[in-house]
Amino acid sequence: MVLPSLASKLPDVGTSIFSVMSQLAAECGAINLAQGFPDYDPPQALTDALARHAQTPGHHQYAPMPGLPRLRALISEKTALTYGVSAPNPDTEITVTSGATEALYAVLAAVVRPGDEVIVLEPAYDLYGPAIRLQGGVPVYVPLALPDFRPDWERVAAAISPRTRLIMVNSPHNPSGAVLTDDDLNALATLLAPTEAFVLSDEVYEHMVFDGQQHRSVLQHPKLAVRGFVLSSFGKTYHATGWKVGYCIAPPLLTAEVRRVHQFLTFAVSTPTQHALADVLANADHYQSLPGFYQQKRDLFGELMRDTRFELLPSPGSYFQLARYQAIAPNEDDVTFARRLTQEAGVAVVPMSAFYHDGTDHGLVRFCFAKKDETLRAAAERLRNL
Repeated sequence: MVLPSLASKLPDVGTSIFSVMSQLAAECGAINLAQGFPDYDPPQALTDALARHAQTPGHHQYAPMPGLPRLRALISEKTALTYGVSAPNPDTEITVTSGATEALYAVLAAVVRPGDEVIVLEPAYDLYGPAIRLQGGVPVYVPLALPDFRPDWERVAAAISPRTRLIMVNSPHNPSGAVLTDDDLNALATLLAPTEAFVLSDEVYEHMVFDGQQHRSVLQHPKLAVRGFVLSSFGKTYHATGWKVGYCIAPPLLTAEVRRVHQFLTFAVSTPTQHALADVLANADHYQSLPGFYQQKRDLFGELMRDTRFELLPSPGSYFQLARYQAIAPNEDDVTFARRLTQEAGVAVVPMSAFYHDGTDHGLVRFCFAKKDETLRAAAERLRNL
């Protein structure tokens, strides 16, 4: 009997570093500041709404493929309120997805053809490259400039070719926390004006921008919005990453293509979950308070870490904090250091090299400060002993 063989489409891709470090943290009883999720629950109003809709007859069958009309209408209103733009059409420009992850994959599957090039600014979330390659696309990596992780638009311009199909941007940025400015969006718009390339803007940390700054969305730039797919995440905004609900906003023709993929990828998102989110979304207090909420956590973590030998980099957005560790282990690569920190100090982090396709090592690790204050205090106490 001849057995079938299967050649991997991603032979160089293993288990995500986030899963690896979280598993190691569990095995070692370490405090997990590695994977990007809170250790506190969503707002009570949201969990109460979910319980209510779980008991509501008729809320357990498929939702409409693009998302519940009520939820999409509220997303439209929120977008207009938050960014001062014309409200996107809920029927033709908003699609509710199974997390921003599915939205990102659906966009790439809709847009990228074999041989197309996609510009990725590195460091980048580890999903980007493999998702591009699965469409037959070619990731073209452009490094962000350290120490502030600003885009070098001249290098981006040099990377654009006749085969460029899409450029991916992420602000606030994971893992660095850097945020794009109006000047950045203007520079990007100028570069793309003579091309037919699209923009995929990962804005899942949109409500986590600090020190009086404002998040600048691609939706606010008319020349980018017409060629843009903007991704958002209820999981990040409502401390509910396990709910896996996000959405994509794009012009009608682009949304139609995303939905062609979405309907065969997940078809629809959990119905009671969408009802629950719709119940709370009209109240802007929660997401408008997030910048202050997370800045307090960033500042607390920074104060606690002053008594350690880590050197913290600026973090103007997101819920991540990068740190140099050379004063502790000057000759150790970041993967080895991250594993040893988890096993010996009892605090799990993510090595920065995991965000580079070629494992570039700048001697940095990433902490997640979306944790209870007591969790941050306990982690810092352990790190003081290094």
